[in-house]
Amino acid sequence: MPAQPLNQRHYANAIRALSMDAVQQANSGHPGAPMGMADIAEVVWRQFMRYNPANPNWINRDRFVLSNGHGSMLQYALLHLTGFDVSIDDLKAFRQLHSKTPGHPELGYTPGIETTTGPLGQGIANAVGMALAERTLAAQFNRDNLAVVDHFTYCFLGDGCLMEGISHEVCSLAGTLGLGKLIAYYDDNGISIDGEVEGWFSDDTPKRFEAYGWQVIGPIDGHDADAIRTATQEAQADISRPTMIICKTVIGAGSPNKQGKEDCHGAPLGKDEIALTRAALGWEHEPFVIPSEIYEAWDARPKGDVLEKNWDGLWSQYEQAHPSLAAELLRRLSGELPADFAATADAWINGCAEKGDSIASRKASQNTLNTFGPALPELLGGSADLAGSNLTLWKGCHGVQDHADGNYVYYGVREFGMSAIMNGVALHGGFVPYGATFLMFMEYARNALRMAALMKQRVIHVYTHDSIGLGEDGPTHQPVEQLASLRQTPNLSSWRPADTVESAVAWREALLRKDGPTALVFSRQNLAHQTRTPEQINNIARGGYVLRDAERVDAIIISAGSEVDLAMQAAETLTAEGLGVRVVSMPSPDIFLKQDAAYRDSVLPLSVRKRVAVEASITDYWHRFVGLDGAVIGMTTFGESAPAGDLYKHFGITAEAVANAVRGLA
Repeated sequence: MPAQPLNQRHYANAIRALSMDAVQQANSGHPGAPMGMADIAEVVWRQFMRYNPANPNWINRDRFVLSNGHGSMLQYALLHLTGFDVSIDDLKAFRQLHSKTPGHPELGYTPGIETTTGPLGQGIANAVGMALAERTLAAQFNRDNLAVVDHFTYCFLGDGCLMEGISHEVCSLAGTLGLGKLIAYYDDNGISIDGEVEGWFSDDTPKRFEAYGWQVIGPIDGHDADAIRTATQEAQADISRPTMIICKTVIGAGSPNKQGKEDCHGAPLGKDEIALTRAALGWEHEPFVIPSEIYEAWDARPKGDVLEKNWDGLWSQYEQAHPSLAAELLRRLSGELPADFAATADAWINGCAEKGDSIASRKASQNTLNTFGPALPELLGGSADLAGSNLTLWKGCHGVQDHADGNYVYYGVREFGMSAIMNGVALHGGFVPYGATFLMFMEYARNALRMAALMKQRVIHVYTHDSIGLGEDGPTHQPVEQLASLRQTPNLSSWRPADTVESAVAWREALLRKDGPTALVFSRQNLAHQTRTPEQINNIARGGYVLRDAERVDAIIISAGSEVDLAMQAAETLTAEGLGVRVVSMPSPDIFLKQDAAYRDSVLPLSVRKRVAVEASITDYWHRFVGLDGAVIGMTTFGESAPAGDLYKHFGITAEAVANAVRGLA
């Protein structure tokens, strides 16, 4: 080590050394961003962030998001140095199978990682969701001087994040909502994979964020600890609006030959360059060796223990003053629904069966929300500027833009942003978010939906106008292949209910699910009510069930959503001809496929080979249930603009076509 006393640059150099060593050992990774942002990270993590490495899930911890997740070694080095359960051996196993240090930060692999990042722009979107959740939860629960929910969300992001369109969606909304406890640090190094960004990214970023309503600080020298400290203090002092701190940095800072160049963005520096970098930094230690005095300076466990104990004292006061609120907050943060919710849901489902309304399933969804909503204060709803069409507003909704303690977000036309923000809300805890758009526009949000599934987050996506049944708006708005895409996404549960009863069950199952997102797919047009026995109602939750049966089953018709009634009509016609026809309603194929073999065979016995599926969606998906010898009635092209009834006839999705398909099978 240098003879002079240790200072902040030495602490930051520990990050640089660990990052370049781990990337070199893996022969894969991104050393440039960790080395360039090391000075910013040192100030934020050592001087400002409130967390306890011994308890990564402490309720009132500050949240940290590395939106430019390719620089993951920055975060792993920070977690290791500050005392989280991330060992030096974990760093040596960077990017190796089953290690705690995968190529991008992944939720559930590494203590202290708040969200999975890597797809650029989604990290800042998650951070917006976390900041929204913090503010809303604080407004709902904090009382008097007892601020038990009171923390910041810090986000690092780079040029790539700001180039992605989603950053506009979410940062615009964050400014409009005044999410003042969100602080973002822009790693303005002017380099991306293809080189200097001036040729493809010349935005005036300060003016852009000023236009959003953010406090903009800088540009500052991102390698000047004093400047970073002063900027962060200024950001914390103004909690009326989010803050963007623009930090001019040098990518790969410290590398004599590669700093400031794209060469160090996504490839190891190489042994020779690392040796030169060690000399340039005055870092005289072997790979993966950190001096004890630097570990001691970084160790955040003593400070974290004090922070959490101080909060524990505040919590004790809160519990004594507001015992009911305290119990409710703990319940919500645990993810458990109210004890009486199941009874409320079951009573509503049975009531729907008795009433027998033939209405659009989007309306059935709204009716269900009007019943479930008052029982679930954790619901944080929203729509991407389609509340009146998606029918996601229920009688007790209050917009967060007017009520800090509200329960509904008007997201505007921001499908991708909405979905990624919901991920952040779910990750923060205390809420079950749902958000809606037309099914067609899940395409805009596809990657955020995938990230929810990858992270196994309890997020509910409401998709209405689910087929050619939306009619005159035409093929640009008529989903065809989207249902197949949803159904084939791992860990995403998708429901397309056939009537009010199935819609209510779908909502109940989505709310009860804790280990992943759910897509609820609803119709624009009215759907006929189907009569069921109590056993059939119970079996809806199994994803697929026998809706109509015959003493002798000669053929099976399988369907979902609005086309179930076509299947029922076809079965009635065929029964009159002497054919024994079973109708299987399958609102959630993924749930059905998770049932035991005995149940699946009881619904779709292997002995019955004559099978037809019908759905106003792409046909290929259904061959997994009807086999190659079966028939599928559905869409093989895009739609057309016309009234819904005309479209169903034009594309041959009719009860007569279904009956003919059954007749045509050997």
